[in-house]
Amino acid sequence: MSEVVTTVTAAIIQVSSTVLVAKRPIGKHLAGYWEFPGGKVEHDEMADECLERELYEELGVNVEVLDFVTENLHRYEDKTIRLLAYNVKILSGKLTLREHEEFRWIEIDNLLKIKLAPADIPIADYLRQSL
Repeated sequence: MSEVVTTVTAAIIQVSSTVLVAKRPIGKHLAGYWEFPGGKVEHDEMADECLERELYEELGVNVEVLDFVTENLHRYEDKTIRLLAYNVKILSGKLTLREHEEFRWIEIDNLLKIKLAPADIPIADYLRQSL
């Protein structure tokens, strides 16, 4: 039987040399880890639609999904995800914590110094190398 791979999106929201990360809440998978905000792509949903929906639901902002950045296939103990990262621009709304414990603007050079979710680490590394 072949393994099911879940497609997940990640928003790369940059302001000058910083990028937005959010801390996963207690009680959820990877609680306490930082991640690029986003979420699981639902059935019959495109990645850009997913990011627009998730960022509104989780952070209260309306966004425009720009270009594809990179992807990472990551195997956790209990599941495998295909993480698709896109550059995203906030169009309106105020960042509001609805799902996460906290959010921060982190210098891209410092991304690997925080406790990032394992699937997000190669994306952070890619961003650092792209500076």
